[in-house]
Amino acid sequence: MENLPALFTDLAVILIAAGVVTVVFKWLKQPLVLGYILAGFFIGPYFEWFPGVTDATNIHVWSDIGIIFLMFGLGLEFSLKKLRKVGATGAITAFTELAIMFLIGSSVGKILGFSSMGCTFLGCMLSISSTSIIIKSFDDLRLKQQKFASTVTAVLVVEDIIAVLLLVVLSTVSVSHSFDGGALAGQMAKLVFFLVAWFVFGIYLIPTFLRWMRRYMSEETLLILAVGLCFGMVVLAAQAGFSTALGAFVMGAILAETIEVDVIHRLVTPLKNLFGAIFFVSVGMLIQPAVLAEHWLSILVIALTIILFKPLSATIGILLSGRPLKGAIQSGFCFCQIGEFSFIIAGLGLSFKVIDPNLYPIIVSVSILTTFVTPYMIKGALPFYNWLSPRLPDKVKQHLDHYSQNASSDADHKAGIRDFVTKQLTNIFLYGIILAAIAGLSSRLLKPLLDGIFADAGIPQIWSRILGMAITLLIMAPFLWAVTVKNVSKQRIKQMFEAYRFSQAVVIPLLVLRYFVALFFVGTVVGSYVNLAIGFLLVIALMVLLAVLFSRRANGFYAQIEGRFLDNFNSRQAQNSFRIPAGMENEFYMERLLMSPYSPLAGKTLAESKLRDRYGANVVTIERGDQVIDLPDRNQILMPSDVVTVIGTEEQVSAIRADIEREADVLIHDHSDHELHMYRYHVEAGGPLCGLPVGTSILATQHRVLVVAIERAGQKIVNPPRGTVFQHGDLLWLVSPEEMTVEGFEQKMIKI
Repeated sequence: MENLPALFTDLAVILIAAGVVTVVFKWLKQPLVLGYILAGFFIGPYFEWFPGVTDATNIHVWSDIGIIFLMFGLGLEFSLKKLRKVGATGAITAFTELAIMFLIGSSVGKILGFSSMGCTFLGCMLSISSTSIIIKSFDDLRLKQQKFASTVTAVLVVEDIIAVLLLVVLSTVSVSHSFDGGALAGQMAKLVFFLVAWFVFGIYLIPTFLRWMRRYMSEETLLILAVGLCFGMVVLAAQAGFSTALGAFVMGAILAETIEVDVIHRLVTPLKNLFGAIFFVSVGMLIQPAVLAEHWLSILVIALTIILFKPLSATIGILLSGRPLKGAIQSGFCFCQIGEFSFIIAGLGLSFKVIDPNLYPIIVSVSILTTFVTPYMIKGALPFYNWLSPRLPDKVKQHLDHYSQNASSDADHKAGIRDFVTKQLTNIFLYGIILAAIAGLSSRLLKPLLDGIFADAGIPQIWSRILGMAITLLIMAPFLWAVTVKNVSKQRIKQMFEAYRFSQAVVIPLLVLRYFVALFFVGTVVGSYVNLAIGFLLVIALMVLLAVLFSRRANGFYAQIEGRFLDNFNSRQAQNSFRIPAGMENEFYMERLLMSPYSPLAGKTLAESKLRDRYGANVVTIERGDQVIDLPDRNQILMPSDVVTVIGTEEQVSAIRADIEREADVLIHDHSDHELHMYRYHVEAGGPLCGLPVGTSILATQHRVLVVAIERAGQKIVNPPRGTVFQHGDLLWLVSPEEMTVEGFEQKMIKI
């Protein structure tokens, strides 16, 4: 083929180099991500001994796709319920790490002689960890199901959100050399709005659609649909001004709440591995030996700062959030690198010409060095805890245990008035965002569509506006009811008025605020369609609001919407055998595991496997095809491809997971030395087989011989039934794993 695009050659070079190097790293039992980076260095523009990539632009596009699939895979393993449980931990840890690393990074920048703006950018670069590196390391080390991994994920999500805000702040500071709090607040509000809107509408619509289409779904169509939804959300995120990685993560998190998530994850994993490899290879291509030689001291100082202080700051943050020391160290040691957002921040500084041009290649080199260290830091966390714990003074350990217990025991129990305030504000916030999204979509999409249709038909514009206003208010009606009436109990309010002395000062303003929010959105919609006097607008808004409040249909319709949303939101959790009570979640851990054909437990009964004695865990459910076996008895056999639900402590489940989901030591097995022997045999009158049925002959009862065919009178009987009688003149085709040594057969057996 002439004029072959460079992309084909580049992909061949990348994948062959990655494959060869990672085989070596697999042999050395080292993390594969390090092999990808080393392969990228070998084929990069700064290493001339091997064929290199010729079109770096296309490779960057493919690496961006790799980030998308990595974040999509992370979202598929994510759970909003888990984030709600560890959300406070994620926020406290992320902000603690940000504050400490910003101060340390800025100080290191001053020591190395960077400008004041360069120190600011360096502090921000060192504050954000690499989500892709950590997630890939979890995959390589098979740690993604560990309990501390959910804490790490929560911190990474918060850090990515902080990184988006940092880009806004740094852009403003670079241009005006001053801090614009208004721009930051606006960007934060915009981010929260889109995240809530995406999750609410996504969880309501997508699982419902998948439920309707389930009977028509094959693995092929499910894969195409899932990837299409992922890139659709990526486009929406980019158009809203956010990172593509955030959009991929959001769609993954939405699909994670569906019962199809296990199949989607299995189908997407090969794509994630492929494009993820290209991403890490492209990172390795950025290694510049000349920069390493010229700025080795700065690179070494910054890398050591990250390796020493980022895990320490993250561990401090997790301890402050009330987590025990062991989990804090395991989680904190994951944060020992910088990654893609640091590159973006450095590129932003270069584009505004406010940092030293050498800072970008320095930070890339630091990122690569810390990436090499990451898997070893993660693996070394538990040994470090085992070394540190006996050496800590008893008073320190008692203080940490006491702090952790106090932080987790009664922290969520609030007084009645505080519960009421929390529910009211949450109600206003959630439904306010939904109403704002409906109003925005109506103004941007419905209004111009109806105007165009009515204009083409020659109908006055006022009628299109009235119709659009009516449709919008009709869609908003159940949510207007929810924002004004939901979670308002007259009996509950009366009890609070009697029990709390000054509760009227809190309750009444909140109720008024709810009505004001509803009036505001009704007025906004009416005002966007009909430009009338403000007084008339408010009258219409009030009339519509009263109609909504006293509408039973709105109440019932909203109940249906909320019920469907909750069903979708809890569908994945409903697949579990039962729910662990909230007070026991820290003691018990339940997980669904896929039985590998290479597992030493496959083919054994529960009694033979001795799961309770060896691991301390219990099997509560076995899913086999369409069959669900609850509380299986001890004679139940564990079969390959069974989905086994086990319950126990985190350590017990981790131990049993290693055996149930065991991978093959060798992917492809060579069975060429295993051979079956085939023979021909003529049945003669008076012989040992003549007149005997196939199933009761000496071949079937005493020897490992299979009759695969009988030739009789020019016809062939393939796989003859057991009752078929051998007759004189039959030609038998026999298969045996052994050499035929049966007495009376040796001379007449003809080996094929």
